Amino acid sequence: MINVTGLSKRYGSHLAVENVNFQIKKGEVIGFLGPNGAGKSTIMNILTGYLSMTQGKVEIDGFDIAEYPEDAKSRIGYLPEIPPLYIDMKVREYLNFIYDLKKVKFPKKAHIDEILKLVKIDNVQNRLIKNLSKGYRQRVGFAQALVGNPDVLILDEPTVGLDPKQIIEIRNLISRLGKNHTIILSSHILSEIQEVCQRVIIINKGQIIADDTAENLAEKLSSDKTLVARIQCREKEMLEALSTVKGVANVTSLGTKEEGTTDYLIEPKTGCDVRKDVFERVVSRGKTLLSLSSNKASLEQIFLRLTEAADNDEVRKMLGLTEESAETAEKVEFEIELPDETENAEEAE
Repeated sequence: MINVTGLSKRYGSHLAVENVNFQIKKGEVIGFLGPNGAGKSTIMNILTGYLSMTQGKVEIDGFDIAEYPEDAKSRIGYLPEIPPLYIDMKVREYLNFIYDLKKVKFPKKAHIDEILKLVKIDNVQNRLIKNLSKGYRQRVGFAQALVGNPDVLILDEPTVGLDPKQIIEIRNLISRLGKNHTIILSSHILSEIQEVCQRVIIINKGQIIADDTAENLAEKLSSDKTLVARIQCREKEMLEALSTVKGVANVTSLGTKEEGTTDYLIEPKTGCDVRKDVFERVVSRGKTLLSLSSNKASLEQIFLRLTEAADNDEVRKMLGLTEESAETAEKVEFEIELPDETENAEEAE
């Protein structure tokens, strides 16, 4: 659905994005992460056709965004961090305007009604946007991205300004939309990314430094493979039993953290997954396993470790990549000549 090859963006002498390559399949929900100034927003703006590229190629559903901009853009719904709202319009009036602007072919009233209900703003459809709360304005911005039922949704901080209940509703909406749409989701709330995204792309200093599932990245970056088991039993009852589980190298008691239970630190042998055998051993002794957790790195820890690395060579070493395997695509052999954009450099990430 989205194919990016050799993408670079230069502002005068500043190279904001350098030789970025990635592919996103139809129906994937991708988390797009990067610290401020990494080039993340620049890439997202190029994908939407808002910014031109200095070098490379971007295809949306097979349409080159530089050669066939209307065909490519018609397949994209975009929610920027600050939604592009006309605040003196009423909500339905604004969505009708977006409908006409996008030249949508669906029956207008039925299509707008469906979007209003989907984003749960049908109760404010006749109110002026300027009189809405920040959370409702964010929902109106989400609604305009859905007008025309685009194949690709690019969402930049979609839950900014929402209360906890609204955040959960938008997350659930993104999960439902992900079944039939390709979604790129950018957010600084990493728990949000981990919950709804199937894969994460992390960019730093204008280059992609990681492209994988959060689970795989955690596996690569977690040197500590230990498990912590909380079992309803006395301290000494399970030490010997757990120590003799196949694949277990060592078991240490961590004492009582909850009345009537004992926590055990279980160290498996290299390459062994002992979770199933640990569960079966506990059950065979007539005890209750209340929890079994891994010490794998969280997405937040992954993000910090990768973006705080000295350079990309260090990142490749951390992820076990060779220099050859890191080069996932060849650089394109053409360059688009553009005028000097030095004056815009301060606005770019």
